[in-house]
Amino acid sequence: MRIGMLTEGGCPYAPGESGLWCDRLVRGLAQHEFDVYAMSGSAGQEERGTPALPPHVRLARTAALWAPADDGVSLGRRERRRFAEHFATLARGVCTGGDGFAEGLDGLAVLARDHGGLPAALRSEVALRALESACRAPGAHRALQAVAVPDLLEAADRLERALRPLSLDWYEDDGLASADLCHAASGGPAALAGLLAKRFCGVPLLVTEYGVHLRARYLEGREDRLSAPVRALLGSFHGLLAREIYARADVLTPGNTHARRWQEQCGADRAKLRTVYPGMTADAFTAVGESGDGEDAGAAGDGHTLVWVGRVEPAKDLVGLLHAFAEIRREEPGARLRLFTAPARDEESAGQLAHCRALAAQLFPDEAADAHAVGDSPVSFDEIGGPEAPSPADAYAAGGVVVLSSVVEGFPLSLVEAMFCGRATVSTDVGAVVEVIGGTGLVVPPRNPRALADACLALLRDPERRARLGAAARARALELFTVEQNVAAFHGIYLELISHSPVRRATEAVDADGGPVPFAHPAEFQVAGRLTGAAHIPSWAADAASGPPAGADTPGTPKEARR
Repeated sequence: MRIGMLTEGGCPYAPGESGLWCDRLVRGLAQHEFDVYAMSGSAGQEERGTPALPPHVRLARTAALWAPADDGVSLGRRERRRFAEHFATLARGVCTGGDGFAEGLDGLAVLARDHGGLPAALRSEVALRALESACRAPGAHRALQAVAVPDLLEAADRLERALRPLSLDWYEDDGLASADLCHAASGGPAALAGLLAKRFCGVPLLVTEYGVHLRARYLEGREDRLSAPVRALLGSFHGLLAREIYARADVLTPGNTHARRWQEQCGADRAKLRTVYPGMTADAFTAVGESGDGEDAGAAGDGHTLVWVGRVEPAKDLVGLLHAFAEIRREEPGARLRLFTAPARDEESAGQLAHCRALAAQLFPDEAADAHAVGDSPVSFDEIGGPEAPSPADAYAAGGVVVLSSVVEGFPLSLVEAMFCGRATVSTDVGAVVEVIGGTGLVVPPRNPRALADACLALLRDPERRARLGAAARARALELFTVEQNVAAFHGIYLELISHSPVRRATEAVDADGGPVPFAHPAEFQVAGRLTGAAHIPSWAADAASGPPAGADTPGTPKEARR
């Protein structure tokens, strides 16, 4: 089958483990064809370039969401009037949270398909006036009443980027129309492109969310320090778009229960939901766990050392972890804490790391003669890839207990890595943490250094318990979170979806009525070797593919088959 893979910032722009699952899925299903349709979210993603794609990826098309688009399309008078009507309907739905959103979105989609792209129109004065009128209309959200011109300009710019799939040329016969199904690797614009392919071409749509796109948009508004009217308008738009995506998608695959709850709250039908955990490459980490098999299983590494691995940012609450470790040192003077950090991405990350170093020196003034030397200070900071920790696996191997102190978390990848390594864990109860560990680690409330310290002390003082929890964690991770289980799950879902739809090809053999010819491509056609190719199709299949002979009175394909 042929899958149209729709991504936003993922494959082939995969920046980390959260995006690599898509690349691994494509490479793991080499028996199928993939067409990758990728949207880049920033200039940095495009500057980093893309890896070489495997041979079964037929094509890769890209679109940029981070830059203003200028397609040169100028709508005529009649089309401008249609645009004004459809956009006003959509804007009223967004501002009041009521009906009209789906109708307006569908009208804009048809207009864009028939008359070219809409980037200029969505930033035009007509669009701004429609937005302003909708914001001030009776029933609009209270925060929108104070909207000003700068707010309207900012909102129009962000709405155009979110609606950029309307203006893409991905829905032709040589594009998504030739796919057997679309797999959107996230919500938002990627899934919107899948909705359009389903609307115009009848292609089934599968939507996967490992991080909830709607939640990310809510947080983005605060991080970008947008005004209250802009946050309210964009929040309503993305909420309504998510509802439309969840309603029209054929199958939804959240990556965990946390994401599933978000989708259910947005109206997703439970019958469509299938939880599929993200697959991770386990070999490097399981080697660490295997080194502790036998009598010392789970007890490998320094049993007096706590390990934290991740990116330094406020959501990880390293400040709370350092205060918790101060409590631990009072009761266990031999305990140590090793912090393995990813390289700082920007000045903010570097500043946060500097603040944590200063706090560690303040909390342990008599011992911090050299904050970089493990032997001189109970707290050390190491960068992943450095001489002390050449790989994440080596970081987990350095201690007996792995700690996660986050106050906000989605799917905790670092916990899964620690579980592969056979390490006992202490975590805060955030995101999908409880679902991931499944009783193989200790969980405490977030922002509670005392509770975090008590849980760490319980494991530091009990090597047998550490060993039991570590072995159980490793077995759970190998069962649920490997690439193999992820690929197998999606392969099954693909087959299920395709079983309800005919094979779609621009060059599909058709009968006199334009319907697909049954058995035109027999199973033998896909077998590698001497049977492969048109020259080796059985005569009965060749006759079917060529259509009925001249003058033959052969009935057309039933309507059920054409569906």
